[in-house]
Amino acid sequence: MKGRTPKTFAMLLLASALAVTAGCGNSGGNAASEKPVDTGDTTTPITFTFFGADASPNWNNMKDAVGQEITKATGVTLEAEYDVNNGGDQKIPLMTASGDYPDIIYPKGNLSKLVDAGAMLDLTDLIEEHAPNLKKIYGDQMNRLKYSTEDQAIYTIPTNMGVGNVAFDATGGFEIQQKVLKELGYPEVKTLEDYENVLRTYYEKHPTIDGQPTIPLTLNADDWKIMITVTNPAFQATGGPDDGEYYIDPETYEAKLHYKRPEEKEYFRWLNKMYNEGLLDKDTFVQKDDQYKSKIASGRVLGLIDQEWNYGEAENALKSKNNGESTYAHFSVSLNKDIVDHTFQPTGFDGYGIGITTAAKDPVRIIKFMDWLASDEGQVLRNWGVENQHYKVENGKRIVPEDVQDRKINDNSAFTKESGIGMYNIFSARYGDGVKDSTDNYYTTNFPEQIQAGYTAAEKETLKAYGITTWKDFFPSEDELKLKDWGAAYNMPVPSDTEYNVTFQKTQDIIRKRIPEAILAKPDQFDSVYDGLLAELDKAGAVEMEKQYTVWIKDRVSLWTGKDVK
Repeated sequence: MKGRTPKTFAMLLLASALAVTAGCGNSGGNAASEKPVDTGDTTTPITFTFFGADASPNWNNMKDAVGQEITKATGVTLEAEYDVNNGGDQKIPLMTASGDYPDIIYPKGNLSKLVDAGAMLDLTDLIEEHAPNLKKIYGDQMNRLKYSTEDQAIYTIPTNMGVGNVAFDATGGFEIQQKVLKELGYPEVKTLEDYENVLRTYYEKHPTIDGQPTIPLTLNADDWKIMITVTNPAFQATGGPDDGEYYIDPETYEAKLHYKRPEEKEYFRWLNKMYNEGLLDKDTFVQKDDQYKSKIASGRVLGLIDQEWNYGEAENALKSKNNGESTYAHFSVSLNKDIVDHTFQPTGFDGYGIGITTAAKDPVRIIKFMDWLASDEGQVLRNWGVENQHYKVENGKRIVPEDVQDRKINDNSAFTKESGIGMYNIFSARYGDGVKDSTDNYYTTNFPEQIQAGYTAAEKETLKAYGITTWKDFFPSEDELKLKDWGAAYNMPVPSDTEYNVTFQKTQDIIRKRIPEAILAKPDQFDSVYDGLLAELDKAGAVEMEKQYTVWIKDRVSLWTGKDVK
């Protein structure tokens, strides 16, 4: 595995310093010239550039209430650029080619490209010397921040997941509109057959909605989102945990592309059936992301197989039009009743993170900024907003006033853009849902009572009809599932300059072409198309790729747990 060890990185720093002395500095900002100096300055106004590989449609250039408070406390303003659809897959290779980097970056799955380009600072000493709040939050989990067994530098601090997080609600799965469930008497929905029958029955009774054709089920196959709504549900519905494109054997740690599991072939056969019977939107594989959301916002899509973060804008549009009956309930749905859904299988602390590039002029100031955001004051501000504006304290408890809660529910996009609540969690470490601070209040607003208060009236009616309090009650809890030693495999960085990446891309190209073909095939052609997909994957080198990935999984288990799993 190619990577820069702390020793190698120190040599790079020395070489760069010598080059600067000789008048040959790197104009691209691609290598640090000297050890960051602590000036003690933490409040003078300063602007840092930032690139985030995920979209942030409500970003308001820190003009929101939370952003203004952050700038007031730290002096920092962020000049941010967010990717819209590509997860950094196009932008980050351009950065490494040009050597032009922002000060701070959230690279998502492209960290290895930046590490191999020498673009990322090792944060180990910065955290040790300047970030007591970060050290407190990560505690005995620091090993999980290390890049690899060969290169144990810390290039990013995980920010898309909170430490100690307990999931109190489900925000994904198989979705059905509230109005559909109500009209059909709140039927049991546990299997694919149940789910299909609900959509079919309502569709036959209501072929149009508001004068437009009813869509029983639509999926979003635009670019990488094909994984979220088309291919990932195949392992969810067949009892597999989420490890990206792989299934990891929990006993041997052997990795294989999850599409090779026979039960997943049956899931895709079900989608083929749905398409051929007119229940799956005929435009699924040609529509763009905005068209997908527009259909949802129209209120005529009965079912989704998606995550709230992927369709939330459209659902918020429904809420803002007082069309809460067209919002979605979340169900755990499996191929058959014997399968156990692993959606909430615990991974331990893991996640994509944010890092400082070698282009940053003041890394110490940046790490102190991140450390302030990780303080109790910073976390409460990021999660709850501004006191007496977005929440108040009564008898020692933080309370969200009814008018604020109403805007959160029914005018969420505009409220988020104005308030900034939740938009700054990506910028630093934080505690997850279910963790309390020294005042006996939760750090986040995602705890049972607040979650229930955040449901629309239609959602509350559905939950009551099923005798549950949150959507998570439909799913097996994490207490019933074994902790994964390797965390979530999709978060694991892999070297960017190996044959593995070439092969992986070949397999992705095959999957994104052949899975739609299998779903759209005539029923009597499905087997030949799907079997052809599997043969094509192996011909492209999938077997060797899987062996290499298995080695990396075992290395991660060894690094994180100390187990000898060679």
